[in-house]
Amino acid sequence: MAGKYKELAEVLSQECIAPDIYSMWLQTDKIAEKAVPGQFISVYSNDGSRLLPRPISLCEIDKDKKALRIVYRVAGKGTAEFAQYYDKGDKIEILGPLGNGFPLERAEGKKVFLIGGGIGIPPMVELSRQLPGEKTVIAGYRDDKLFLKEELEQNAAFYAATEDGSVGTKGNVLDAIRENKLAADVIYACGPTPMLRALKAYAQEQDIECWISMEERMACGIGACLACVCQSKEVDDHSHVHNKRVCKDGPVFLATEVEL
Repeated sequence: MAGKYKELAEVLSQECIAPDIYSMWLQTDKIAEKAVPGQFISVYSNDGSRLLPRPISLCEIDKDKKALRIVYRVAGKGTAEFAQYYDKGDKIEILGPLGNGFPLERAEGKKVFLIGGGIGIPPMVELSRQLPGEKTVIAGYRDDKLFLKEELEQNAAFYAATEDGSVGTKGNVLDAIRENKLAADVIYACGPTPMLRALKAYAQEQDIECWISMEERMACGIGACLACVCQSKEVDDHSHVHNKRVCKDGPVFLATEVEL
């Protein structure tokens, strides 16, 4: 597997940063060195009965220290197991870096929206750090637990939308864009499909280039099993149908390339 590495990574630290949301730093050998914003890793359970790894996007990449930060939501037994690794030195098997990242070169000399919804917010941290130019983060949360707000504010203007209206704009990320009269030339987004679908329509309406990172349940994480396909406009060379594999062809796509 060229460019991908399976490693037994060491847990450096872990903390709960919002209800059911955990932040973990991992010491790696080669993965951090090769990773770019928008990629993910597959994290394996130490329980032999759970064979399939969990795909988790990269939140921060520290190439100097060969460390990665992942921020994930506990959604099942696999992620509940990961949340138990609190001791420095705990080991966890990971595969990465996987998928393609956000095309940073598309933002040069342009105003950019970085839009994250829920657990699609973490990838925006490293992206905001590495992207050149004028950046605005619009983050969508359920309530006033604005995880990663401080990190995002360090590198970009920050706006929040909350479903319950407790902070920022009441509603979704598009409501925040309209309420604050924000404008951009390029959009980079990650989050649930309804959010991405609405952003795709908004981008087409406003004639804005839009790149989306799709959240799909994955199995192998390397493009072999076709468990995470999405509908595409073009015929896929691998399966010869109108599909793209989110794990290998994505998770980042030009919004006009895929059907949502």
